Amino acid sequence: MNRHRKAKIVATLGPASSDHATVRQLFDAGADVFRLNFSHGTHDQHAQRLEAIRRVERDTGRPIAVLLDLQGPKLRIGSLANGPVQLTAGTAYRLDLDPTPGDARRAPLPHPEIFAALQVGTELLVDDGKLRLRVLDCGPDFADTVVVVGGTLSERKGVNVPSVLLPISAMTPKDHADLAFGLSLGVDWVALSFVQRPEDLHEVKAIVQGRAAVLAKLEKPAAIDALDAIVEAADAIMVARGDLGVELPAEQVPAIQKRIVRACRAAGKPVVVATQMLESMITSPVPTRAEASDVANAVYEGADAVMLSAESASGQYPREAVAMMDRIIAEVEADANYRIGIDASHTAPRPAVGDAICLALRQTAGLLPVAAMVTYTRSGTTSLRAARERPLAPVLSITPEQAVARRLALVWGVHSVHASEAIVDVPDMVAKACAMARQESCAGPGDFVVIASGMPFGVAGTTNFLHIARA
Repeated sequence: MNRHRKAKIVATLGPASSDHATVRQLFDAGADVFRLNFSHGTHDQHAQRLEAIRRVERDTGRPIAVLLDLQGPKLRIGSLANGPVQLTAGTAYRLDLDPTPGDARRAPLPHPEIFAALQVGTELLVDDGKLRLRVLDCGPDFADTVVVVGGTLSERKGVNVPSVLLPISAMTPKDHADLAFGLSLGVDWVALSFVQRPEDLHEVKAIVQGRAAVLAKLEKPAAIDALDAIVEAADAIMVARGDLGVELPAEQVPAIQKRIVRACRAAGKPVVVATQMLESMITSPVPTRAEASDVANAVYEGADAVMLSAESASGQYPREAVAMMDRIIAEVEADANYRIGIDASHTAPRPAVGDAICLALRQTAGLLPVAAMVTYTRSGTTSLRAARERPLAPVLSITPEQAVARRLALVWGVHSVHASEAIVDVPDMVAKACAMARQESCAGPGDFVVIASGMPFGVAGTTNFLHIARA
């Protein structure tokens, strides 16, 4: 099955989309990657969902990527003695480490790492920013605050501290257990929440040890401050606009999204735009016009993928949401202005042999009516480099590694194929590339096909060969 579109779709599985039949419907509607959100559900439920995905993969013969999304630290207010309390702007309120249930004057905040980072003037956001508290005085076990924006405070509500770098690992004990379980199942991508610095990625990569690719979710202002270093350390990036919109003014999020997408495209790292993309389709069979425009704008920017969360996990119309996203992408990519924008935002490649070959691929596709670009890759690097150039023709990626074929399902413009047959010499490689292009409906007989590979064959990271052939 060839999608014949460049941007990819990530669909989250959940109660509304757990069985094999629904997963197959979502795949047929256009889903390329399935997300398992470990903030919800049990290990057994996620294992069943992954088996449903792999069954669809076997049925269709197409590599499908599975993304394990770790929950990350959850900073929350403790319990309240008599239920919710009303906080009034201008009044004092104390947060502390005392586990005694709170009241209208104070509440427990069982996170010493927050108190360690607070300063006078720091603002704390409670319940997704519905309440705001400003620190007047603080110590290692307390913070005396003034209520800036009042409202109802309920127990266990989340706390955000946007203006400070919290001395806390992005990996909780639950995340360690979830990661070990996910790796044992054979997930393809691991999404790390609460990323503040590149060291957070180094920590999880040391555990993963190449068994999956690591995606950094950017949802903290500190991560934006360290954007280039985090992009360099990650295998991919997610623009997690939900938490970004809590910790930063909502009006800043669109510009930050564009900045992240540009940084990822320049680095050749896949980037996913996520959160509330078709939110109304949780309960409606059609999106709002604003939501359709939101998805389209991410595609116009050149994002590798757009993501559905509750729309496909718990909504009433999961298949319709995926199909709508598929149609929006197709409409954008058929627009002449889309190509103009993609070309205008292209960044120069690095002075490396592999980048030079992939730039030549892009330029060849601009000069000749190339039907497909075929990349032979063992590690996925050649296909990633080719996708970075955002070429006119699709990238047919052929790899002997099934795990690599699956991971590349996330990448813009890449039609990934797992083929373990060995290459004998250049004529054999050309013949097999042309045959695969025809088989995968990427090219017809006589069409131009451009082939990139490395010599000697089978050695990762040696992209140094370019050949133009007729399919």
